[in-house]
Amino acid sequence: MGTAKKVGPRSRVWISRSEWSPVGRRRGARRGLRRAGLALVVLAVFMVFGAGRAAAASQGFGPFPVRNFQAFQQLVLGMPGDRATVLKPQEWDLRVELAETASVYREQTPQITAAVKFETLRSGVFFRYGLTERLEVGAELPIFYRSRGFLEGAITQVERVTSGVAPVRAGFKDTSFAFNTTRNGGPLFKGADDHVGLGDMTLSGKYQVMKQEFGLPAVSLRFALKLPTGDEDRTFGSGRTDLGVGLAVDKALSERWMLYGNLNGILPTGRVAGLEVGPMLTGLAAVEYRWSPTFSLVAQLEGYTSPFRNTGAAFLDKGVTEGTLGFSYLASDRYLWQVYGVENIDYPTGSAADFTLATVLTYRFRQ
Repeated sequence: MGTAKKVGPRSRVWISRSEWSPVGRRRGARRGLRRAGLALVVLAVFMVFGAGRAAAASQGFGPFPVRNFQAFQQLVLGMPGDRATVLKPQEWDLRVELAETASVYREQTPQITAAVKFETLRSGVFFRYGLTERLEVGAELPIFYRSRGFLEGAITQVERVTSGVAPVRAGFKDTSFAFNTTRNGGPLFKGADDHVGLGDMTLSGKYQVMKQEFGLPAVSLRFALKLPTGDEDRTFGSGRTDLGVGLAVDKALSERWMLYGNLNGILPTGRVAGLEVGPMLTGLAAVEYRWSPTFSLVAQLEGYTSPFRNTGAAFLDKGVTEGTLGFSYLASDRYLWQVYGVENIDYPTGSAADFTLATVLTYRFRQ
């Protein structure tokens, strides 16, 4: 048994299976959690000790609503990035998000074979409503569109001038779309080019247990329930109900600087495509700089453990660590526009999607 050897600097293909011993899998998952955990610890220290009473007007626009956009792991409930502050009573907002994600994997194990190259457009409509001074509720329904996409050229050019074109992507040079996954010779996940379908609906709630005052951060408890409304036959839904609980923390360091933190636990139920799934953790740490009252820059670090268990395939069992950069622009008192990009930062040791480009438009109704 030798040490696992990577084919290339950004390849997901492994020559040796020693990494896939139970110990190797646990070590890989712990590495991703340690990165996200360290960021959350640093964030917590800043929140408690890094500033006194910040100006009340410095609220920030919040973290980006990033989730794990990995094509197969996102079949399980994802709790997007969120701030601790809740909407005021009888206040509501409507958010529309468009996220284009490029996925490319090639892997073969004794049980699972995968040759995947496609892009997924996730169009999410999210509604939130303030019930009380401390409680808000929400609902989200996504629509997915799977195709050959439009990010290929830009990704290839960036790779060519930086680390070099990833071997796994170079292997698909003459292939514009691929979706072939098998388990023990039979189909695993199913999908085709130009497919559209509903995803699983999510109901959510957020209860603010502490407001940001006297030098302390704002803290909220989060709850989520995923309903099996998605198209399971086209790999847009899991066919199962999932539960989630989480914690959101906000801290204003000054009139310009804001910190955010999220930590969530997800409990999937049943199996997904016949595969065993189990509890998972997701986390986020973000910093926002208010350039002006209407414009801010945000940097985030996200970490996700995988819901899949003991498949032996890296693109399923491995966790995800990603970085996000983008901006928020307040076009008016009612409209907030956000644009962000998500890049994996543990490639190839994780199972992250290649790249995600997203834009969000939020309309807030104020009395």
